Amino acid sequence: MRILILTFGGTGDVRPFVALGKGLKTRGHEVTVCANSRFEPLITGHRLDYAHLNDGITQILESQLGRETIETMSSFWGGLKTVATMPRKLGPLMWETLSDTWTAAEAVRPDLIVFYTKAGATPHFAEKLGIPVVAAPLFAQFVSTEEFPSLGFPALKIGRWYNRLTYTIVMRAHGLIGGKHIRRWRVANGLSPRSKTGLFRTASGQPIPVMHAYSRHVGLVPVDWPSHATATEFWFLDRDDEWQPPPDLLDFLRAGEPPVYIGFGSMAGRNPQRVTEIVIQALAAAGVRGIIARGWGGLNPDDLPDSILTLDHAPHDWLFPRMAAVVHHGGAGTTAAGLRAGCPTVVCPFFGDQPLWGARVHALGAGPKPISQKKLTVENLSAAIREAVTDPAMRASAEAVGEKLRAEDGIARAVEVVERAAG
Repeated sequence: MRILILTFGGTGDVRPFVALGKGLKTRGHEVTVCANSRFEPLITGHRLDYAHLNDGITQILESQLGRETIETMSSFWGGLKTVATMPRKLGPLMWETLSDTWTAAEAVRPDLIVFYTKAGATPHFAEKLGIPVVAAPLFAQFVSTEEFPSLGFPALKIGRWYNRLTYTIVMRAHGLIGGKHIRRWRVANGLSPRSKTGLFRTASGQPIPVMHAYSRHVGLVPVDWPSHATATEFWFLDRDDEWQPPPDLLDFLRAGEPPVYIGFGSMAGRNPQRVTEIVIQALAAAGVRGIIARGWGGLNPDDLPDSILTLDHAPHDWLFPRMAAVVHHGGAGTTAAGLRAGCPTVVCPFFGDQPLWGARVHALGAGPKPISQKKLTVENLSAAIREAVTDPAMRASAEAVGEKLRAEDGIARAVEVVERAAG
């Protein structure tokens, strides 16, 4: 079976789908991953076929303007405001992204498409091609439940109707944001501008299978989800056997007590230098050694003490088990990797699903209360690091979660969903 996987965004939006692609290829399927062009080496390095997707939207989000506007996205309404106030070229880029993904679908002529929910036009592609499609969110935001509100809404105790209403709002907003581009594409490809096709619904009105790529041991899985929605466990993309740690990393690990990892991915808000200074001073105040991941700007290795090592890259599945604790922005993939390693976790979220994972880590007892990047200080970060490193109950909770995650096989479950959807 020829399978096309459509995703876009940052590393945390792509690596799980590469892991899924590898699992599908192991089953004998031909797999093409369409993702931002910066990820072509990652995809082809894992022996999967690559289909081009422009990197324009990600470049905007990583620009100074993008960093500033991201800081307003701590809620659903903040996210809508951000989209509305981004540069005018965001609209043309959305059309270009839709066009690139359709070009990939035309070239591959897949028997089935798996798509991340950011690629919301995909069900319309499947309608045109007459093939099945599977949706793959990385967190719960779209499938309605009475148990909790959609991502970005406050957990108000005013009735289950409110929780349901938040999902209706999210789905309608999702349709408004990309609706005009989808209608334009449908007309250009000989389809009616109006259709029953939606994010989770086929043209015939049937539900699209939805497999959430997270574990029930970390994220919440509602009992009232419909039968076509499930949580498969996390999809981990582990290191290649050929990877070897650099000598300076090995020397640093041998030189003292296990350090604390700090990495915020490609994010550092509008002032990366401020974040860097807070991190360095917090490590010193907590009295611990640290490994700081580069990539989020503001670092000058020449100014760092011997107790801190900067690192370009190391696979999380190798690095995190050697850490005393991990501090990060709360992306789903990094959160899962830290917990699987049994590491107490400090989450400092920016936006999106990051506050959710921070809250879940804290609720599990595997980390201190999350610290919003807007409220990050030397004092509260050093206190959180100290708690994560010294609290035996927190470490025990993190290790218990890690044991459960290591026993799971989310890729195998996801492959089952995909193959079942294919008939």
